[in-house]
Amino acid sequence: MARVSGLSGNEIYCMALKGYTAGELVVGNSVNSMGFLGSLGAGLNNILGGEIPQVTQAIQDGRMHAFSRMAKEAQSHGASGVAGVSGDLRGLSGNTEFLFVGSCVFSKSGGGTFFTSAGDAQELYCHMDAGYTPIHHVFGNIAYSMGVGGGLLGALKQLARGEISEYSDVFNKTRHKALERITAAARNDGANAVLGIRTTVLPWMGTHEMVMTGTAMHHPGLPAGDVVTSDLTGEELWSMASLGYAPVKLLMSTSIYSLGVVGGIFSALKSLARGEISELTTLVHDAREHCIDRLKREADSLGAEEVVGVKTYIIEIGQGLIEFMAIGTAVKKVAGMATATQMLPAQAIVRDKDTWVDGDTGFSLMRNTDS
Repeated sequence: MARVSGLSGNEIYCMALKGYTAGELVVGNSVNSMGFLGSLGAGLNNILGGEIPQVTQAIQDGRMHAFSRMAKEAQSHGASGVAGVSGDLRGLSGNTEFLFVGSCVFSKSGGGTFFTSAGDAQELYCHMDAGYTPIHHVFGNIAYSMGVGGGLLGALKQLARGEISEYSDVFNKTRHKALERITAAARNDGANAVLGIRTTVLPWMGTHEMVMTGTAMHHPGLPAGDVVTSDLTGEELWSMASLGYAPVKLLMSTSIYSLGVVGGIFSALKSLARGEISELTTLVHDAREHCIDRLKREADSLGAEEVVGVKTYIIEIGQGLIEFMAIGTAVKKVAGMATATQMLPAQAIVRDKDTWVDGDTGFSLMRNTDS
């Protein structure tokens, strides 16, 4: 019978260049409920703020069950690995479904250790061409809340202008705990790198959950004992490797700022007239500089030479509060770091286009708007 693969034409081409053929689409899912006791404990921790371990563990368990089922299905097909793995978390009749989908790949030469990879197969090609061997799709998560106590203290501090360190601490700790957990998962798999890390924050059962996903890999040129982390795209990582650079660590910095009651009133009055609102300009500038300065200091402490791919985000989180975030990958030159080929093929770069779109009332075929 014909094989049904989730890999696109470009992905199949890229895998063929590395000696793999595409196989069956594989799926793993798990529908879970926290239960009464877990919800009660989560509610108590919610008052204090910070991580809610019961929720973190419930989501982690659900993901692991779903992922394991997908991997077992692939192994039952005799696959060499699963590429293009994507995960999802969705509500289902008051419960939560954890879902993983990927596509089997088969080595033309046979043998090798079974692997799973996050992201698409185009990114996997870039990683492999840069000398990294895929081991396992890994993830690290944390469910958290700022809590009632933190909210009250933060509300009082909003009377003054500037950073609210209590909120900044919560956001920074949660992000770094997720990074620590994905790094630990990779270390347990014998990897020395986690590449293609993607971060998602979603509301879940009255809290927020942040999850980082990536591919645990091994590179013979990296120092033993360390696990480097990177959120660079496959193409970016390949380009840096071609220049002799290797990732050191994914760096993140978050600051929560408030304009304050007095500053807010003043800027509101000034907004009635045309021109710059200097209070807001200064606040945004200072917050962004604060975040970037943290990245520089951490990169220096790691012995990195540069921080590349830095992205900055500004998010209004309500009650006059604004979150500023900077994220990037620290890199340094490593002897022997290089790529297998001198140029990436177009199939590893061109992104696939959707031909089936989500309409207002469900999935609907793309209509021709020219008629």
